Amino acid sequence: MAGQQPAPFTAHLDPQHRDRVFRRVVLRTVPFITVVYVIAWMDRVNVGFAKLTMLDDLSWSETVYGAGAGIFFLGYFLFEVPSNLLLERIGARRTIMRIAVGWGVVSVLMAWVSQPWHFYALRFLQGAFEAGLHPGIILYLTYWLPAHRRGKAVAICMSASPLAMLVGSPLAGFLMKHTDGLLGKADWQWLFIIEGIPSVVLGLLAFFLLTDRPRDATWLSAEERAYVEAELSRETARLSGREHSLRAILRLRTTWVLILSLYCIITGNATLSFYGPSLVADAGFTDLADLGWVMSGIFALGWTGMLVNGWWSDRRREARRHTAWAAAVGALGLILAAVAQQTGSSLGLLAALALSAAGTMGSIPVFWSLPPRFMSGTALAAGVALINSCANLAGYFAPQFLGGMKANTGSYALGLFVIAGVELIGVVLIFVFIRKEPPAVTATAPDSAKADAELS
Repeated sequence: MAGQQPAPFTAHLDPQHRDRVFRRVVLRTVPFITVVYVIAWMDRVNVGFAKLTMLDDLSWSETVYGAGAGIFFLGYFLFEVPSNLLLERIGARRTIMRIAVGWGVVSVLMAWVSQPWHFYALRFLQGAFEAGLHPGIILYLTYWLPAHRRGKAVAICMSASPLAMLVGSPLAGFLMKHTDGLLGKADWQWLFIIEGIPSVVLGLLAFFLLTDRPRDATWLSAEERAYVEAELSRETARLSGREHSLRAILRLRTTWVLILSLYCIITGNATLSFYGPSLVADAGFTDLADLGWVMSGIFALGWTGMLVNGWWSDRRREARRHTAWAAAVGALGLILAAVAQQTGSSLGLLAALALSAAGTMGSIPVFWSLPPRFMSGTALAAGVALINSCANLAGYFAPQFLGGMKANTGSYALGLFVIAGVELIGVVLIFVFIRKEPPAVTATAPDSAKADAELS
């Protein structure tokens, strides 16, 4: 009949076809944004390797380095929520292009710093440009995958952090060992230049390779697009208890518990990212190439922790306990690292750092299954950014704290004990204040409630 809307196509898709549709969605979206995120992490933490020679070349103190490493997160904090709200308005491909090109240019300019204020200004700008990438990826995946299909995808994307260090650590060691003095520039300068250029290239490619929403996916058939949108609509109807407005999530106690919990976890993660190379160097691995490979092995365990915990969380259809127990393992690793440093056990320190990486990094992707239980729509866009930006202030304070403790005590051990305690506070917050059950299922969508997995 003329003017009649076509019937939904979802009934025509058998379960195997449905799985194939979402596999196609994952293959089209996840690999590229994971590569972008890997390069972002390499550019974010290569300063930890540059520090090994940059401080002596520029006659800077540990305190200057700690402030510069951390000020990145002030830019992150100030611009993350606006960036995610802009992504909801203009789409992921334009947003990721802006982010990647901006931070890539700033990373290259880091090669010309000579005064502490140069360092502080560029690190702030790098954080401002990168702001929105992490929550933008989380938000982008909610446009394409329902919750019970999203855990592994988020884990793969968030595994960019250990992957960047797994690949970037030996790469940084190799570059610094073989470029020192080339064309009159120091090894740390070449590190910033060579690792900044790919970000600009990927940013330009994002505009052409990403698709903003399922309705725009010409690489899916009409039937497949309808199924993906129907699946997401069912989830929206099912989780009727979620908040939709920005003002509402600011009043929601759970929002602030999530912020504090992630802050505690990021405190441990920032310690591994920014001071891992220094801790390994203190253990006697002073050759840059060897140090790079050692850090690569440590972060390989972090990557494994992310993938295993993400897979296990999806399989058990549970996120709360998988986040908390993994963070507890991360805190235990930091405690053992402090003990190993006090006793002078080099192998013990490496094993402890690997354990901490597996636990701390393994907790982060599963954590991001929690906010969509309480928020949706604009609230989810702003809420994910708010949680991430506030929690990442830990990346500002943790390096300064650990650098200050090293300067005052001559050792990282006491600082590691304190940071482990902070991470354990995050574990307690999750267990005590995050409820086990998601919002009640609406009476209008009982069938979709059975079909879709509940996160507890």
